[in-house]
Amino acid sequence: MSEKILTIADAAVAMRDGTTTSVAITQEILDRTATLNSALGAYVEVTADAALEQAAAADAALADGIDHGPLHGIPLAIKDIIAMREAPTTANSRVLDPEWGKGTDAPVVARLRAAGAVFVGKATTSEFALGLPDPDKGFPIPHNPWNVAHTPAGSSSGTGVAVSAGLALGGLGTDTGGSVRGPASVNGHTGLKVTFGRVPKSGVVPLGFSLDSIGPMARSAYDCALLLEVMAGYDASDPNAADVAVPKYSELLSGDIAGVEIGLPIPYFFEHEKLDPEMKEAVLGAVKQLVDLGARSKGFELPYANEAKDANHIIMVAEAYAYHRNDLVNRWTDYGYATRPTLARGAFYTAGDVAQAQRFRMMWSRLVARAFEKYDVIITPSAPGPAEKASEMSVSRRLLTPNYTGHWNLTGLPAVAVPVGFSTAGLPLSMQVIGKPFAEATVLKVADAFQRITDWHLAVPPVEALVPAA
Repeated sequence: MSEKILTIADAAVAMRDGTTTSVAITQEILDRTATLNSALGAYVEVTADAALEQAAAADAALADGIDHGPLHGIPLAIKDIIAMREAPTTANSRVLDPEWGKGTDAPVVARLRAAGAVFVGKATTSEFALGLPDPDKGFPIPHNPWNVAHTPAGSSSGTGVAVSAGLALGGLGTDTGGSVRGPASVNGHTGLKVTFGRVPKSGVVPLGFSLDSIGPMARSAYDCALLLEVMAGYDASDPNAADVAVPKYSELLSGDIAGVEIGLPIPYFFEHEKLDPEMKEAVLGAVKQLVDLGARSKGFELPYANEAKDANHIIMVAEAYAYHRNDLVNRWTDYGYATRPTLARGAFYTAGDVAQAQRFRMMWSRLVARAFEKYDVIITPSAPGPAEKASEMSVSRRLLTPNYTGHWNLTGLPAVAVPVGFSTAGLPLSMQVIGKPFAEATVLKVADAFQRITDWHLAVPPVEALVPAA
């Protein structure tokens, strides 16, 4: 197997200079997937025949002088809560109606298709983007490609595994409390949570109506910029879609971050008792490298961070319960062992609890907005530590562990997870760059500047050990 995995940008250049073709790249990815998917659980369904047809069409179009842009002929993974016409959407659950979204594309998938992208298949997810893997339900169990005994995080698990292990060059995840950034963090690639409303989310099974977003996942910030250029923009089918102009993100990534003001919220995010020292050291080391490039950093206090984590969870679970209420009553045991109690928790939050969480949300958003009067970006660890052992994961553990991502869903702000090194156990470490509303260009610019002087995001996990002996 190849020790180097192409970025989207590299593949786009190689197809145009005749070094390779979309069919060759797609076939290599499909072969790699056929070998590794049983061990890694990245895909719930691989659409191999359709992918090769799409790749051949992309090559034929290029030969005829038709070029749809940098995603033309690029193989992508689509999270299995997003409608794609080649395969059913299951949300990795026995509960979702098999007819849901059948034969249709979500607007974001339609945009990628029009840009010439190739779809490898539907990537595994936590059940309804919420639960933990349940082997009793018959869906593939995703594993971290750096160490299969550890979690790939959720809920965009499969897309994260596929990007990291070279089973796709990029893909789509969704993020309600960190479900793009968590997998990016522990699998060692880049993942962008967009501003709420930046990408239309119709055609997607909802989790938290007022928190959900669809984000690009790829090896590099530059690749995420290429994906976002196509994904973003208003669509009337989504009442939350923002009618805001879409910049050419990739053209704004110059590598120049001189004068960028970085805020470091020290209490909670850098001093929490459960923060892994290796994660803290790696993130602060990355900030120093950004300062060496001309940025300026300063520590500050952002109060009520723990309460913000709780408020995001209360709102998410309450909104999820509203969607699932009838099915929970009638099909309780069809849900996974971790999904059903998490959803049912929404029944125990009172109207007063949810109202208070929403009131807090407004106050917290104002506090964060004040911080952004001083800083261009805020940087934190993407997670309190590297990937946990899968055997140690539980619903109660999740509630008691600090979370560094849900805060920014609460405010609707863009945030990107960026690899910054490895733990002594060989697991990826990651920093999070958060920006102002619709300032995806700024967070991607900072991430891209860091990736121009480092290669953590290009590291390939040692998956050869998972290949069965001939």
